[in-house]
Amino acid sequence: MTDICLIFEVHQPLRLNRNFHADLLSRPHITKKDLFELYFDNNLNRYVLERAAKKCYFPANEILLEQIDRFRGEKRKFKVAFGISGVFIEQCERWLPSLLDSFRELFETGCVEFLDEPYYHSLASLYGIDRLEFVEQVLMHKQLMRSLFNYEPKVFENTECLYNNAIAKTVEGLGYKAILTEGVDRILKWRSPNYVYKAKNCNLKVLLRNYRLSDDIGFRFSSRWWDQWPLFADKYASWLAKTPGQVIVIFMDYETFGEHHWPESGIHEFLRHLPEEVLKWQHLNWCTPSEVVDKHVPVGEIDVFEYNTISWADLERDTSAWIGNSMQRSCYEMLKHLEPLVKGLEDPAYIRLWRHLQQSDHLYYMSTKGAGPGDVHTYFNPYNSAVEAFVVFSRILSDFEARILQEFRRPELAAKWLLRRLPVGKGFTFFVEFARPTSWTVYSLEEFCQALQKVRLKSIKFHL
Repeated sequence: MTDICLIFEVHQPLRLNRNFHADLLSRPHITKKDLFELYFDNNLNRYVLERAAKKCYFPANEILLEQIDRFRGEKRKFKVAFGISGVFIEQCERWLPSLLDSFRELFETGCVEFLDEPYYHSLASLYGIDRLEFVEQVLMHKQLMRSLFNYEPKVFENTECLYNNAIAKTVEGLGYKAILTEGVDRILKWRSPNYVYKAKNCNLKVLLRNYRLSDDIGFRFSSRWWDQWPLFADKYASWLAKTPGQVIVIFMDYETFGEHHWPESGIHEFLRHLPEEVLKWQHLNWCTPSEVVDKHVPVGEIDVFEYNTISWADLERDTSAWIGNSMQRSCYEMLKHLEPLVKGLEDPAYIRLWRHLQQSDHLYYMSTKGAGPGDVHTYFNPYNSAVEAFVVFSRILSDFEARILQEFRRPELAAKWLLRRLPVGKGFTFFVEFARPTSWTVYSLEEFCQALQKVRLKSIKFHL
């Protein structure tokens, strides 16, 4: 028996305000409360959410509910799983609460599993060694699932399937029993993605996305140049039936069903008929991720060194979709640089703004990759070019940083500013002469005072 695991990622970013600079100059006085509406284009964000709901979310949810009900009394049921970002849920709560009710109705069937993920769809799992910001965002999402659905997910899906050994260790420490990531050929080598594995140096189970079968639906379904077009549910089910392994993970953006591929392409009818066509094969069975990891023992180990992080993005399946060029890296480093400043303020409004600025989509829009995978970067991209995306984002980040620094000038925060701890890479290194650093690098006033008692007098004189 081969288990089929059908998983959907549901996310809509809060797109930035392309007219931020002009709006900033036209408003003489801006308060902290104004920043959310100033930084984000919420008219556009509402429009995109409502359009996607009409073309994708509502009709796809209705189809899934219909098919779950159809097989509810059968021995082999139809089951799916969702990863839903906190950013998406916030937008639904603000503009479209009935959409959340639709997902809640699906969950109440007992045939739908929800996964945990970073609340803000961020790259926080790549920040530093301790990953404290990543942990905070994961715990926020866990609390969100508990409050909305009275459910605590046991399987984790990182933003864009980002994965390495260190991330796996952190996820295991948070109590999850499995993580989803990409079945990358350079990691698997001769092995198949269609088995349960475990992470290196821990007991976390690893489910691997079958990218070929997933992308047949996600990217190629409506491509007339594809030699398998048109793709019907019975043909696709036959491919699954001929694929050996314990489990086949089919994982894609939920927007595939009506937004990436418009309803006129036949994508909704494909989804409607897929459950039945799969169950016509006696050795195929729909399963949720939790059921799969409870059922199967790992057949091997997945080893991904921290500097070889994998993802599900583009042909490279690495981090280059977000931090592959100098514009992206500049903004990414600025985001990380802001962490101790923002958290030092202990102001929930500023922390929330900073976390919304961490959404991976802001960096993704700056990609300068060419044809092929580059075409994917145009989905819902509100900018005319990667350079425009960079200019808008960097201006907003600079404005945000200036406001944070201005807050620290308040008398009651002066001590916090003096006692703040600098991030790694931003510390002060003692030198004895030009091009001759000592082993002393300090990151706070306390460490600086301690170092003054221990470094050589020659070094102190050099800096005077």
